[in-house]
Amino acid sequence: MAFVQLIEYTTSKPEEVERVVREWEQSSQGKRTARRVLLARDRNDPTRYREIVTFDSYESAMENSHLPETQEYAKKMMDLMDGEPVFHDLDVLEDREL
Repeated sequence: MAFVQLIEYTTSKPEEVERVVREWEQSSQGKRTARRVLLARDRNDPTRYREIVTFDSYESAMENSHLPETQEYAKKMMDLMDGEPVFHDLDVLEDREL
């Protein structure tokens, strides 16, 4: 079953976050199991972001989380966030185009 992780966070350093994301994408190339990422900024609060990360399954998400590159990425991201991120782990019941 497909799996998505919704991550909510705030940051006053979006350019630095983007740099860290690109570094992770390069360092995890060929290893990561994340399939797709959708990044959105809140219109009413431009410091609040939401990422939706798609995986083939919960198990592949956990595999991705345990990669050394992802662990390093998470540490760097925590330094750039204004507070703790909120994670929502979601099993995909339906995915269709309208």
